[in-house]
Amino acid sequence: MARQIRIEPGIWVAVKGRRACIVQILDLETVVVQDPEKGETWPARIDDLQPDPLIPGSPIETEWTELTAIEEKAWQTARERLAIIQPLLDDPDCTREKVQIQAGVAGRHPATLYRWLQDYRHSGQLSVLAPVKPGVRCGYARLAPEVETILAATIDEFYLHRQKRSAQQTYNEVARRCHNAGIRRPHPNTVRNRINALSNKEKLHRREGSKAVRDKYAPIQGPFPGADWPLAVVQIDHTPVDLILVDDMHRRPVGRPWVTLAIDVFSRMVTGFSVSFDPPGALAVGLCMAHAILPKEAWLARHDLSTPWPVWGVMNTVHADNAKEFRGGMLRKACQEYGIDLQWRPVGRPHFGGHIERLLGTLNHEIHTLPGSTFSNPVVRGAYDSEQQAALTLSEFERWLAILVVEIYHQRLHSELGLTPLQKYEQGLFGTDEHPGRGVPERLVDETPLRLNFLPYLERTVQSHGIMIDEIQYYDDVLKPWIHSLDPRDTTGKRKRKFIVRRDPRDISRIYFYDPELKQYFEIPYRHTVHPPLSIWELREARRKLKEEGRQSVNEDLIFDAYNRLRVLEAEAVHATKQARRTAQRRHEQGQGTRAPSQPVAPVFEHRLARAEDIQPFDEIEELDG
Repeated sequence: MARQIRIEPGIWVAVKGRRACIVQILDLETVVVQDPEKGETWPARIDDLQPDPLIPGSPIETEWTELTAIEEKAWQTARERLAIIQPLLDDPDCTREKVQIQAGVAGRHPATLYRWLQDYRHSGQLSVLAPVKPGVRCGYARLAPEVETILAATIDEFYLHRQKRSAQQTYNEVARRCHNAGIRRPHPNTVRNRINALSNKEKLHRREGSKAVRDKYAPIQGPFPGADWPLAVVQIDHTPVDLILVDDMHRRPVGRPWVTLAIDVFSRMVTGFSVSFDPPGALAVGLCMAHAILPKEAWLARHDLSTPWPVWGVMNTVHADNAKEFRGGMLRKACQEYGIDLQWRPVGRPHFGGHIERLLGTLNHEIHTLPGSTFSNPVVRGAYDSEQQAALTLSEFERWLAILVVEIYHQRLHSELGLTPLQKYEQGLFGTDEHPGRGVPERLVDETPLRLNFLPYLERTVQSHGIMIDEIQYYDDVLKPWIHSLDPRDTTGKRKRKFIVRRDPRDISRIYFYDPELKQYFEIPYRHTVHPPLSIWELREARRKLKEEGRQSVNEDLIFDAYNRLRVLEAEAVHATKQARRTAQRRHEQGQGTRAPSQPVAPVFEHRLARAEDIQPFDEIEELDG
């Protein structure tokens, strides 16, 4: 379960190890927090806020939920459970009677529905509803059904009341009712935890009335279906860039990159992007989705940018075209996990993708001013030699694009909105005199699970030599407990157990092994660490060369020997052909990363180069301020 932090007044947080309560949100970078015990109040950066594990409702969670480890039957059960509680999640007037009615319809005990509601409200992730093996779940105490019923009823009848009683008063009432029933009362933290799991919208409706909810949460209606507030609808698409880039080593042309970009339809803010020489695929979509959801402070610092990009949070809906990279099982399950409704553009209704296509066209229009531009077509390009004029590397172009998006596009008046995208986004979050805002989105605290969920995965056994993938061995001592382990589901006791392994195709010198007991990912390096890093593309090239040489069988030593010989050929041909320069650039890009020891860490995502196919750019172009 990935932890999230709410950015709202009244939420307890940890600020650089110090416990405090948010009392005011100044903007999308700063909040005012208070230490009630010392009476001190001070401004704090939002990116410095962390959930406090000592605070009720913020249990210490060290386990990760590996989506592929959840069997399809359990995943379907989780979806069925969500469907059962969805009407209650959507209903701001979620009374005890409604829970009991829904429980009766579903054939479940009301306490079960209350538990599902608590779990889902706390995490916002589908996997928490999947059936688990018997035992106490991390961060939670299982209550007896009779205690659960009293607790739920007291919160419903006593706390969610116009009298606005406190959490302590509610606990006292729970204790009184348990005493009268002759059963053991729950811990005070359990009561506070349950209250903390309630949504602010539900509490506002029950304690202040429906008018207060309308005043605060009524959406600002927009022209695009459903895009009534920030992150309600995000469109995502790809385009080849009208620009030739050069390699880092020789500054020679290597080809056109692709941009995968996501845009918030309500405000036109760019929520995230990825740049690569890879043709569009599930990996590019996953990297763009992760970039869109996660906070941007560290990313901006790596690109030496100081202008804020205050967009983060899980979107409600993602609109994409019908390309196959948007229909893969990995992307589908990852979106379901985070509650994202993945929708495809209706066939024959191109206006559903108009916002993203216009922006991509706008960006390409600005790119035409850069050295090395291919322009929109050969007629416009004329006698201009794009390859001869090419000057920017992939990393330089990525930074240039970030400046264009963050420092220019977000700050310029948008002709259709009448505001800048940033102003429109802030207006949607904080509200105006006429319309309330939706509030600041929750921030994911643990980035690594989300990034890994969008990486390709495999299933492999653990042998004495470790794990073998494509004839390459990986090993670390963390694998020792699992060597030759048997599948616990196999009644014959003969079948070897397979484990979830994720691998970044751009750098296969390390894999990410999911330990099913520790519920952690571990980075596992090559068994023979002297081998150089490879991409999956370079691995295939080495295997292809061995096949051309007539090798009937292939092993690790032969693969790396062939790879080394390919590098020699690259060096000899690097001044002769563009394809050789592409290959050399791949190797340079992978060499920028550092190898970490085996520990639960987030993967470092780097760009890998591949041939891009020439296609016509989008015809619908608007000016940057449009």
